[in-house]
Amino acid sequence: MSFIPLHELQPPAADASSTISLQPSAFSRQRLPPWFKVDARTGQDYLDIKQTMDRLKLHTICEEARCPNRWECWNSRTATFLILGDICTRRCHYCSVETGKPGAIDHEEPGRVATAIQALGLRHAVITSVNRDELDDGGAAIFADTIRQTRQLSPDCTIEVLIPDFEGNAAALATVCSEKPEILNHNIETVRRLFPAIRPQGKYQRSIELLGKAKQLGMKTKSGLILGMGETMNEAREVMRDLRSVGCDIMTIGQYLQPSREHLPVARFYDPSEFVLLKEEGIALGFTHVESGPLVRSSYHAEQQAVHEV
Repeated sequence: MSFIPLHELQPPAADASSTISLQPSAFSRQRLPPWFKVDARTGQDYLDIKQTMDRLKLHTICEEARCPNRWECWNSRTATFLILGDICTRRCHYCSVETGKPGAIDHEEPGRVATAIQALGLRHAVITSVNRDELDDGGAAIFADTIRQTRQLSPDCTIEVLIPDFEGNAAALATVCSEKPEILNHNIETVRRLFPAIRPQGKYQRSIELLGKAKQLGMKTKSGLILGMGETMNEAREVMRDLRSVGCDIMTIGQYLQPSREHLPVARFYDPSEFVLLKEEGIALGFTHVESGPLVRSSYHAEQQAVHEV
């Protein structure tokens, strides 16, 4: 067993301001709470996924986002595919995915993703992407093609897509929804007050409206919230109410971990009991499923959620 990862963190005091300090120099090494122990081992299923991804030259958000659940998920034969390359056009201050100028669209990528899903015998596939704001459709056509090709090779596999906001492009959203993925996910990530500072190229209300439009297009919808970036519990509750106001079905709630000294520092670590409380309140609000806990990430236990929902 080991702590994954061991960051150098000095949690600042949270206040009502939306100003966020990104200065890393003041941090001192701090041990993570004891509930962040994970079993970092590589079994045969883990190696199969790693070798398949390498062979087909595919990316996973599990690796790019340094997810602490990678060992558990890969050893359970689940992974989240990252399409449209591994360079994002946005810079969100909590995310470890590289920001820059993406390369050309790889039109063979959807076929390789479908091949990997078939080769691994996945029952549920989660497909996400970097932001590609330089594209007219934000990459929606590649999402749609990936869904189509996956269905051709693995007709019994359920599909969950975790999409960007497409800058509010309704036609791009419709392109993805027309392929009828079983679950459409778009993560809100943080609260309304902090959104401009943490996700400067996104808009809180735009994300809420995208989920509402997806619901109107017949999608089973899902979103995720990261705690520990300076929000209050009441602000987290406001996010849950906003998501339910547009009919969002599934919610994930997890603890923020600082990917590097250059990223946003952790404001505080929430106690596991607080995650339990938010889960109970979310179910009471009408979510059909709430996955809530310190190590929860957007795709954590996604297959179980799909079985519950579909």
